[in-house]
Amino acid sequence: MKSLDRRTVISGTLAAAGAVGVVGLSGKFLDANARADGKFAIQRSPEEWKSRLGAARYRILRLEGTERAYSSPLNDEKRKGVYACAGCNLGLYKSAQKYDSGTGWPSFWAPIAKDRIGTTKDYKIGYPRTEVHCARCGGHQGHIFNDGPKPTGERHCINGLALKFIPA
Repeated sequence: MKSLDRRTVISGTLAAAGAVGVVGLSGKFLDANARADGKFAIQRSPEEWKSRLGAARYRILRLEGTERAYSSPLNDEKRKGVYACAGCNLGLYKSAQKYDSGTGWPSFWAPIAKDRIGTTKDYKIGYPRTEVHCARCGGHQGHIFNDGPKPTGERHCINGLALKFIPA
């Protein structure tokens, strides 16, 4: 019998962790349509979302995925403007609320208004996190952490693919 080397063990662990992240602890794909139960103003079938968003954005917004750190051009965006939900164009964050968190994802210390976002508890990686989603379409944006700058102390760590930048 062949012994397992370190690379094989690490690769297998990462693959399993990725599967849990996409599928979730329940074993079901986590589609915001299923979570909505009529509470979001914009609702579409999974097929409609896939058609409108494309595969990469669908994975982030509707299946609660996470893009690779430092992969989004929006992480380095410096112009004035608004960051809107890529699913429904609702303005979520202003450029004045953006800061460089050093994490590799666009980060903001607050939304435009509290009613623009919704939050839920997310246990997909084994401990609770605060997931943030668009209040209008339910699209997964990212997570909120309590290690941000003043005045809120929050870091809204957002997937660039979940956003659309609208210059001022």
